Amino acid sequence: MMSSAASLPFTKMHGAGNDVVILDGIRETLPEIDPIAAYLLDRRLGIGGDQLLVARRGSDAEFRMEIWNPDGSRAEMCANGIRAFYLWLRESGHSDAEVVPVETLKGVVTPRLAGPGLVAVDMGLPILEPEKVPTTLRGAAPDAPALDLPLEAAGVTLRASAISIGNPHCVVYVDDVDAVEIERLGPALEHHAAFPNRTNVEFVQVVSRGALRQRTWERGTGETLACGSGACAVGVASMLLGHSDREVEIELRGGTLRIGWPSDDAHITMTGPATRVFRGRVDLPGS
Repeated sequence: MMSSAASLPFTKMHGAGNDVVILDGIRETLPEIDPIAAYLLDRRLGIGGDQLLVARRGSDAEFRMEIWNPDGSRAEMCANGIRAFYLWLRESGHSDAEVVPVETLKGVVTPRLAGPGLVAVDMGLPILEPEKVPTTLRGAAPDAPALDLPLEAAGVTLRASAISIGNPHCVVYVDDVDAVEIERLGPALEHHAAFPNRTNVEFVQVVSRGALRQRTWERGTGETLACGSGACAVGVASMLLGHSDREVEIELRGGTLRIGWPSDDAHITMTGPATRVFRGRVDLPGS
């Protein structure tokens, strides 16, 4: 179906409060996305959302998920988004399979139904080599994971861990996530020279070995209610540093995710909710 150049059909969904706008590039012929991504995600002028997801046919899997941030930049992966994307594929009649591999810039990611409104995602192996995160932070050995290292930002020295889940993350432990000056520290870390591709930032409070609290500053977005790949990075860092067990519940501002990583050579599993909010059409600028 050819979409009108003046308006586009869309679906608004969220995963644990991480809200996304989904465009159907499988059934619809879409305009070029780069010029309109920031407009669609603008919370005052457009629909509003943390990420824009565009569905396409894939080459390495049946479906491909393309991701844009509110500043118009592209993202490799959105783990809350892929849960929403999976349910959207099923609700839209594109697939009725319980397991649906999806191609992303991170690679092929495999979500599956885990219960009513719940989706589990095989997030693959974490990337711990600093050069591949990428980060200039280095521990005792050049290839050792960059865990709990001093990093100066915004005039303070923090202890940071750098991990990639297909996209870069900086994990910082704090005594109280609610007291974090996220509007000051988030941008300073996102744009820090230690992260040449910029980074997502997770501030984490350890509640117990089975429970963590997380607050997120997303690269290209700002503070969000949740970040699924960030929760995976937090889980991995917490397990490696001895802060948590190998399965942990992470409370985000928009909901709770369960992260499992049975061993260092195992894949990470993320399980959490996804919900459709509404469908509609949006007029494009100049229409």
